[in-house]
Amino acid sequence: MASDVRPERSKAHRLKRLRHEGLKPPVQSGDGPRPDAVLDCGWGRLLFAQTFETAEPLVEALRAEGPDRRDIAFYVRNPHVLLAQAPQELFLDPSHTYRLELATYRAGRRQPKGFTVRRLTSEADAQAVNDIYAKRRMVPVPPDFFWSHRDDRTITYFVAEDATTGAVIGTVTGVNHARAFDDPECGSSLWCLAVDPQATQPGVGEALVRRLAEHFKTQGLAHMDLSVMHDNDQAIALYEKLGFRRVSFFGVKRKNPINEALFVGPTDDHDLNPYARIIVNEARRRGIHTEIIDAEGGLFRLNWGGRSVRCRESLSELTSAVALSICDDKRMTRRIVEAAGVRVPERVDPDDPSAVDAALERFGALVVKPARGEQGQGVAVGLTTMKAVQSALVRARRICSEVLIEEQVQGEDLRLVVIDYKVVACALRRPPRVIGDGRTPLRALIEHQSRRRAAATGGESTIPIDEETERTLGEAGYGLDDVAPEGVEVLVRKAANLHLGGTIHDVTEEVHPTLIRAAVAAARAIDIPVTGIDLMVKSPREPDYAFIEANERPGLANHEPQPTAERFIDLLFPLSAPTSARAVVRADV
Repeated sequence: MASDVRPERSKAHRLKRLRHEGLKPPVQSGDGPRPDAVLDCGWGRLLFAQTFETAEPLVEALRAEGPDRRDIAFYVRNPHVLLAQAPQELFLDPSHTYRLELATYRAGRRQPKGFTVRRLTSEADAQAVNDIYAKRRMVPVPPDFFWSHRDDRTITYFVAEDATTGAVIGTVTGVNHARAFDDPECGSSLWCLAVDPQATQPGVGEALVRRLAEHFKTQGLAHMDLSVMHDNDQAIALYEKLGFRRVSFFGVKRKNPINEALFVGPTDDHDLNPYARIIVNEARRRGIHTEIIDAEGGLFRLNWGGRSVRCRESLSELTSAVALSICDDKRMTRRIVEAAGVRVPERVDPDDPSAVDAALERFGALVVKPARGEQGQGVAVGLTTMKAVQSALVRARRICSEVLIEEQVQGEDLRLVVIDYKVVACALRRPPRVIGDGRTPLRALIEHQSRRRAAATGGESTIPIDEETERTLGEAGYGLDDVAPEGVEVLVRKAANLHLGGTIHDVTEEVHPTLIRAAVAAARAIDIPVTGIDLMVKSPREPDYAFIEANERPGLANHEPQPTAERFIDLLFPLSAPTSARAVVRADV
């Protein structure tokens, strides 16, 4: 289980070369690697397989994996021998290993635009990194682990920081093998490269990889390795562009719930969208039988304890046809929730031009949307002229013959997910935007951002380039082929719909109680057990709001770290939750 260790003469030659180049060779305590080397990385442990003499102690080390952690035996040379020791417990990770030779690596000429790369320096950084891990479905790290290892020269953390907001938008972890286990090859490795799927700046991942490579090169290390899923074509393309080459090392992991998708083989849920898959995965985690009825439509059946429930994503048989019809017609939704004391925007008669003129004069801007429709189709926001309103009405009527015109309430779009008449997640939804770099046309920036949003949401979120996009750019003084100055943020669309490229930002812990009560009141008025209530708010911390709409099939994905899927399964199968979780739910009632 050793990698191709070079003879000592090669090592001596390498150290001589490093000194000649003015680089400091890594400190090593002995002539060879420490035996049975294991490094705790917070999300799990790295087991350096080349330091284990036989398979048996490596298997025992893997068996010591902690709960909700992901251990990796890396640099396994003979995986068939290791797997034969515990075929029911271990599996071969379907990832490729890539290596970057640091001696020949050359730093990139392009400097990051709109962000900087720096070391992790605070507990807030650690929490931000965990938030990105949650969005990327990665195993979180205890925040105190990050903080206690901030000065560790074995594990290095870099983060990318938005130059405007100061928010952490990317992260990468590096391991110095010479310090970890006295690696005679003077190697290193890259782990946990992750970019916030809602980051607008291009090149964040590349900048993080380059920064880590330059860091390890200055430490006198010979190469940097990484493991990447065999079908992650986008990441592989980046690594090969930077000079990484594939090498024949393998990884072995334990068969645990976190790794299940990697070892169970093809399943019947591969065509499910993220909103259905998050529910199916949570059900299967609890041992609930799932039957995929129509993957493309997100339709499945859950069976447990003699109870059977059909669902289409988060729409289940518990939602009545009456409640569904109320949500389907935005005009009726307005009337029902307004009667329950929930504030709604003022409505304008779309067939009365004089009323529209008066509303434009009074409110300054209007919103046009189809009475029926979903995913933001046909919705136009920020209409300030009669011409713009008339054009928006034509587009909206392509979706539904009945349309609404409402006052535009200034503020941000807040989605509150209500399950069993309790608010379980709150998130601000923001319209898509790009940041100019002074050289790339806006069309290309939008296409790049659209690809990133699609990759992050399983293809559910893309930014269309259409009349609404051109209108929004035009109001900012740009066309699709124009180049925005470096660092200038350009709004692409005004509607904050996730399916149309919008981004979502968790604010569950800071929402004002008045907004919580309004969302619950709307859900009770409609009599719907699962819904997404959309409010326009000045701030999630203030009580001012206006009701926008109720969604009968809210997407439960993209609300990390809030347990939306868990609460949905609790509603359908209350006794399937662990006893401790049921106690928490009862305490919240």
